[in-house]
Amino acid sequence: MKLILASQSPRRRELLSLLHMDFTISPADCDETIPPHTPAAQAAELLAVRKAALVAKQHPDAVVIGADTTVIVEDTILGKPEGREECCAMLRLLSGRTHSVCTGVAIFWAGKSISFTEQTAVTFFPLSDDEINAYADTDEPYDKAGAYGIQGSGGLFVSEIHGDFNNVVGLPVARLNRYLKKLGIIG
Repeated sequence: MKLILASQSPRRRELLSLLHMDFTISPADCDETIPPHTPAAQAAELLAVRKAALVAKQHPDAVVIGADTTVIVEDTILGKPEGREECCAMLRLLSGRTHSVCTGVAIFWAGKSISFTEQTAVTFFPLSDDEINAYADTDEPYDKAGAYGIQGSGGLFVSEIHGDFNNVVGLPVARLNRYLKKLGIIG
C-alpha cells in the first residue's frame, strides 16, 4: 500500500522515516483558517484532518498521513512568526513559563479515517533580551510555530518537557506507529 505524507515539513519527513517505510510527499495546499470558537487544543487536529482529506481525495488508494502542530499559551495559538518583531514578542511570551505543543495527526486509508492529538508541556527558562535578539537574528525560528525549534538552538531555552519530544519537533511518531500497527497498515 502506498504511503503519503501530506506535509512538506522536513522535520516530519525525517521523523516519519524512523518507521523504515517508503513514502512520498504530497503537501496539502488548503485553507488553514481555524473557525472561530474552535478550542485551541483541537485546532491542530482539525487542520491535520483537512490536509489529509484533501490529499486522500487525490490518492484514494493510498494511506495518507496529515499533521499540524500548534503552540498554545493560555488558549492563544502561536503560529509561525511573520517577522522579527513578532518572533521576539512570541519568545518574550514563552519566557519563563509553560506552554502546550499540540500536534494533530490524521490517517486516511481505504475510505476510512482516524485522527488524534498529542499534547506536550514545554517550560522555558526566563530569557534575556540578548538571548531573544540573538535567536531572532538566526533563520531558525521563522518557519516554526511558536518561533522556536526544540531540535535546534531553541532547545537551549527549554528547562523542562513533559511528554513526547518528537511531538514538539512536529510528529508524534511513536504514537503514530502504534496506530498504524493497530489498523493493520504496517506489521
